[in-house]
Amino acid sequence: MSQLSAYRLLSFDVYGTLVDWEEGICAALQVTLDRYSVQFKRDHLLKLFEDLEHEHEAKAPGMLYSELLAAVHPALIEKLGLPSPTAGENKRFGEAVAHWPVFPDTLDALKRLSKHYKLVVVSNVDRESFAKTNAGSLQGFPFDLVLTAQDIGSYKPDLRNFQYLLKAVKEKLEVESDQVLHTAQSQFHDHQPAQKMGIKSVWIARSGAVIGNVDEAVYDWRFDTLGEMADAVDAENADSSVG
Repeated sequence: MSQLSAYRLLSFDVYGTLVDWEEGICAALQVTLDRYSVQFKRDHLLKLFEDLEHEHEAKAPGMLYSELLAAVHPALIEKLGLPSPTAGENKRFGEAVAHWPVFPDTLDALKRLSKHYKLVVVSNVDRESFAKTNAGSLQGFPFDLVLTAQDIGSYKPDLRNFQYLLKAVKEKLEVESDQVLHTAQSQFHDHQPAQKMGIKSVWIARSGAVIGNVDEAVYDWRFDTLGEMADAVDAENADSSVG
């Protein structure tokens, strides 16, 4: 299918695509950096986080994401050469997901896209963490289906997450796999496995994004923001209605 408007369902990565998790991660780390009056480059912090997060996800695919973040935190602080954080500080870092901000274009774009597609979350977080985000910065946006790593038992880029997605949308929303368009920022977590599964994808190439990049990007459509994608979908539908 050569047009965005030919699909029936958008499956979304949330953190990195809808929510500015890199800003949220850096803000949560800044509390510790300020305490010791030290600074590190943003890209350095995010690369350390990315490597440790991937290591923990591969080692403990059944761990709740909030607990996984709490385990990543002391390892990251240690790599920065700072004193070990307390258990309470680790727990606060694990729960910081609730405070990560959305990108400025997210809510308006979701509202516009919901006029044309069913919208489904397929996220690496746990149910409680996503619920807090949805009640907070996502302002209670009504997704048609929410699938988390907690539901699936593994973390993206594991292909099981995408197999679960396709099975769930067929059973619960009566949408076939060739009618699904995966929408995400991370090449590593989302686009590479989606391509392996034969799922078409839209790359939301967020400016300055560090986590999830690869040497050779794969995608079927590319936009700098979700707002630009919504503009393109609106334009396609306007053209078809005129035609």
